[in-house]
Amino acid sequence: MDIQAKWLDIRKHFNKSFKTSFHVSIASVDKDNNPTVTPIGSLFLNKNQTGFYFEKYPTKLPENSKYNKNICILGVNSNTLFWLTSLFDGQFNSYPAIKLYGQLGELRKASDLEVKRLRTRMSMTKWLKGNSYLWGEMEYVREVIFTKAEKINLGKMTHNL
Repeated sequence: MDIQAKWLDIRKHFNKSFKTSFHVSIASVDKDNNPTVTPIGSLFLNKNQTGFYFEKYPTKLPENSKYNKNICILGVNSNTLFWLTSLFDGQFNSYPAIKLYGQLGELRKASDLEVKRLRTRMSMTKWLKGNSYLWGEMEYVREVIFTKAEKINLGKMTHNL
C-alpha cells in the first residue's frame, strides 16, 4: 500500500476506527525483545504521514522507545453494520483494518491546536465524569513518523481493495 498516495484514505480509516472502538493498538518491543501492545485513545494523524498521541498514561511505550523506536499501529473499523454489510456482500468496500509502521519521536508539550483536536474528538463525552478523568489535563504529546502502511488481507473479502 503506497502510504503517500493512500494517506487520505488511511486517515479516514483511522477516524472510523476510533469512532467504532475508541482506540488503536500500538505494538512496541522492549529492551529484552519482548513485544507488547498498548491501547491509545488519542492518536491523531496529520496531513504529511506523521501523527501524535497524548502521552499521559502509557508506561511501556515511553520506556520501550529508549531502546527501540519502531512501532506498529493497528486500526480496526469495528462498526457492526459495516461488517454485516460486508459479510452479506461477500467483500469489503473499504479497509476493515490497516497497520501503520513508523517510529516514535520526541515527547513534547502539546500545542494549542493539538489540545483543541483532542477536545473536539472527546466533546461528545465532555459531560461525563470519566471524560475529565481520562482526558483532562493532557499536556504532552509524542510525535510519530510513519514509513509504511499495510492493509489487512482477508482473502476474497479484501481482494478488490
